[in-house]
Amino acid sequence: QVQLVESGGGLVQAGGSLRLSCAASGRTFRDYGMGWFRQAPGKEREFVAGITWRTSITYYKDSVKGRFTITRDNAKNTVYLQMNSLKPEDTAVYYCAATSQYGSILVGEYDYWGQGTQVTVSS
Repeated sequence: QVQLVESGGGLVQAGGSLRLSCAASGRTFRDYGMGWFRQAPGKEREFVAGITWRTSITYYKDSVKGRFTITRDNAKNTVYLQMNSLKPEDTAVYYCAATSQYGSILVGEYDYWGQGTQVTVSS
């Protein structure tokens, strides 16, 4: 079992920045790939960013490339999502998740999920 707790969400104006954190506990954090997903009202949950275990290779949804950065600190069992140049369309509940699948972007391939943190971007 892996327990995930997100923090860092909030209300920000368009063009602003937020940093989300996801603290993990339980099984060995470094053995899992980590991902950030988001879900806006009335929409399906979608992949935003991912980072592999061991090599920390990162990959992103096209619409956030160049604005969002995912990093991980295995010593602190924490993964981060730095979000810059935020847009109103980034408004959603953001979830972190853990997967044993390499480089996955699929919701169904993530085994553990946090409770989510709200990000609201005003225009």
